[in-house]
Amino acid sequence: MKPVKILLIGLFAAMTLAVPAGATAPAMTPAAIDTYLRDALESTGLPGMSVVVTHGGEVVHAAGYGHDSQGRAVTENTPMRVASVSKSFTAMAVMTLVERGEIRLDEPVAVQLPGFKMDDPRAARITVRHLLNQTSGLSDTTVDVSELEGATSLADYTARLADDGLRADPGTRWEYCNVNYDLAARLVEVAGGQNFGDYLRDRVFGPLGMKSSAVSEEVVKPADGYNSVFGAWLARPELPAFLDGSGSGGVITTAADMGEWLNAQTGDGSPLIKRQSLETMHAPTAIRDYGMGWGVDGDTGLLTHSGNLFTYNAVEAISPKTGYGFAVMTNSAALQDDTYVIMLGLAAMSEGRTPEQPGGDRQLFELVLAVIAVVAAVLGAVGVLRARRWAAKRAGKPRWRIGLRLVPVLAPAAVLAAYPDLISFLMNGRTVTWAQLTYFAAPMSITLLVAALAGVLVAAVRILRLSGGRVREQPESPRS
Repeated sequence: MKPVKILLIGLFAAMTLAVPAGATAPAMTPAAIDTYLRDALESTGLPGMSVVVTHGGEVVHAAGYGHDSQGRAVTENTPMRVASVSKSFTAMAVMTLVERGEIRLDEPVAVQLPGFKMDDPRAARITVRHLLNQTSGLSDTTVDVSELEGATSLADYTARLADDGLRADPGTRWEYCNVNYDLAARLVEVAGGQNFGDYLRDRVFGPLGMKSSAVSEEVVKPADGYNSVFGAWLARPELPAFLDGSGSGGVITTAADMGEWLNAQTGDGSPLIKRQSLETMHAPTAIRDYGMGWGVDGDTGLLTHSGNLFTYNAVEAISPKTGYGFAVMTNSAALQDDTYVIMLGLAAMSEGRTPEQPGGDRQLFELVLAVIAVVAAVLGAVGVLRARRWAAKRAGKPRWRIGLRLVPVLAPAAVLAAYPDLISFLMNGRTVTWAQLTYFAAPMSITLLVAALAGVLVAAVRILRLSGGRVREQPESPRS
């Protein structure tokens, strides 16, 4: 879900606190990291956060801050959903099977995965590498995402693709699509001979010592996360997506476990695959700066991957420059995702630079939205009170001119009607549902709803006045 959030955040002005000139960069010590993270928690107002920093095969710092939805202190052992960070785990599972000769990266998926077919002849050319590089041609615009969400297993999920097609020829276009990694997870099941979650437990989590990680909440249970609604954090159950066995976003883990994972990714921990295979995972393609479950941050050179659910956010990163690894996870979701900014601050510290202090953006965005909602409600009330005067001025005018006068007040309602489709279109076809927009985007959705209702009410009263109707007025309350 990160591309959607970037869009929503981009609708409003962002403000970044500048680093004072001459500020001294803190040393990368556990104490300095702890101070930075405590300040970040306070400035962002996040309810809870867990973080790990690694270097040279060791955990430099692992800790939790804040609380969960049940009031318990968050620690480095608190389970968190990491959403699309899961893709790097799925890619690792695939690569373990590639090294065993059970999966072939550059042969068609259809040859290696019984039950996979699509209503598009080009699908026969999709290779496993295409899936992991997100260059398969699969797209939210050409698959029925709503139908896929009803799948009861990865096998069922794969079968439901039979009447879907591709957006582009395999290998010619990069497009972020969760279907790629859910197909990869199904391929792991077939080639590995066991359930995807069991394979991760036996071949990835287990060998690394990740004892509190799984892809099922029946195995590892995280607490409910939070949504920010005009500054107030509300505990809410996660939406039913990525919750069980998903290769694209199902992993639940802890900061302590992520420390073992990051050490393996930097090549300093327990080796799951050969270094050459690890480099293959991290290497971007000629089409996009995206490897296999890892992307390259063009500004910093960091290898990263973010994960965004509806009540959880996460990011992982490793620095080729310094060898440090970072993971930041929060049990909350809002219009502003602070995990990436906090991770960048840690990366700056690891390079001897002074980190920018995160925070304030979420509060600013939601304050602006709250003001807009109040203004819309007030204007709606004023419009209703002045409807008689408005109608009197336009009595006898042509209907088309009157209709044009009503367009501005009905514009918010038109936007509301097209809201999910509009966001999906602006996000290059990524599917966005009404339910999703009532979670992390709740403040914007509420503001748009208030503006739409105010506009519809004003238009309705104006039309009634024009037609000679009368709006029943409420009697005034007796004065005390």
